Amino acid sequence: MSNKQLIFWMVVAMIAPTIWGSTYIVTTELLPADKPLIASVLRALPAGILLVLLGRKLPQGVWWMRSIILGLLNIGGFFYCLFVAAYLLPGGVAALVMSCQPIIVMLLGALLLKNKLKARQFVACLIGALGVSLLVLEPNMELPTAGVLAGLAGAMSMATGIVLTKKWGKPEGVSLYTFTGWQLVVGGLFLLPIGLVQEGFPTELTVNNVIGYTYLSLIGALVAYVLWFKAIEKLPVVTVSFISFASPLSATLLGYFILGEVLTFSQILGAGVIVVAIAVSQQQLFNRTLASPSTDKSLSKA
Repeated sequence: MSNKQLIFWMVVAMIAPTIWGSTYIVTTELLPADKPLIASVLRALPAGILLVLLGRKLPQGVWWMRSIILGLLNIGGFFYCLFVAAYLLPGGVAALVMSCQPIIVMLLGALLLKNKLKARQFVACLIGALGVSLLVLEPNMELPTAGVLAGLAGAMSMATGIVLTKKWGKPEGVSLYTFTGWQLVVGGLFLLPIGLVQEGFPTELTVNNVIGYTYLSLIGALVAYVLWFKAIEKLPVVTVSFISFASPLSATLLGYFILGEVLTFSQILGAGVIVVAIAVSQQQLFNRTLASPSTDKSLSKA
């Protein structure tokens, strides 16, 4: 993979967490209050059904179980943990707790993909966590244990999903759209009964609600996850994991530009630190790519 191709796929990978960073604004400005699980269902299930109908293929053999596992890890379980953490933890602290995800990806990658652990990437994890903390932390916070555990479970769920997606790939002859659709359907069906019991569907929908749910489903799920899984296919798993730091960065910048929220010095500094963390984590990858342009296969497995 050439250096230009590497940069291209990193930019593609960054689109997904950037879109996910917009979820906060869409939720607060367009959706009914206090129904995050129903929002997750309507985000995942319609997009998944549409992709499956377009692909006209269902899993075969071992891919039934693999699709269920990936759908629960990447979509259903992750969404549930994310919203539990968001309810229990103040502000954007859930993003800080989940910033341990790259470390989990590195450890699982060493275990399941036989990747080598690199000190530079551990340092980048710490730098990234510092950047996220500068974005979201406020003084005198008290963090409930249940919220912290939910955030850690969400990080573990997404990290495991990333590594297994890389390890298993997708079935031969199945498009990425269909593969994504299977996972979105599984995740949506997992969340549906929980959302109905805990929240119930909104009794009335405004035009803004419909716009918000449509955006989350078509852009936040269908487009974002297709790009995300394509990036996992093309890039090393640790690279993809570090790029997820773009999500809290996106949420902060969109709040500034769209909602007129004021950025403090620590938030501006935090944004810069996150960019530095991503650059530090990938410096060796860029050097290796420049030195050996024909190492596409080895790079994709790193």
